Amino acid sequence: MFSIPGKQAVTLTPRAVAHIVKLMQRDGHQGLKLGVKKGGCAGMEYTMEFADTIDPHDELVEQDGARVMIAPMAQMFLFGTEIDYEVSLLESGFKFRNPNVTEACGCGESIKFDEKLTAGER
Repeated sequence: MFSIPGKQAVTLTPRAVAHIVKLMQRDGHQGLKLGVKKGGCAGMEYTMEFADTIDPHDELVEQDGARVMIAPMAQMFLFGTEIDYEVSLLESGFKFRNPNVTEACGCGESIKFDEKLTAGER
């Protein structure tokens, strides 16, 4: 939908790849489905859920055995994002380095996108 030939919509770090592959193998899922929804103090939130089927309308990103599907309405918000998996003493989880984000709340769970991307939602 918003793809550039020869360029994946998102990239995955080796740690993200390893964790996604582990989740896929452990639970028998086809991969992870990414999206965005309205919510949080900054206006939008990422969504991530297991996918047992591949929707033909999703953008499919495959990297070293890891599979990520991006919901059609989220593609323009996620294009160019690098996804990492970080582990620290207090928390572990996926981290999104998204060039389309203009603001994020203090907790890092809520984001605001460039107004050019969200103008069509009003």
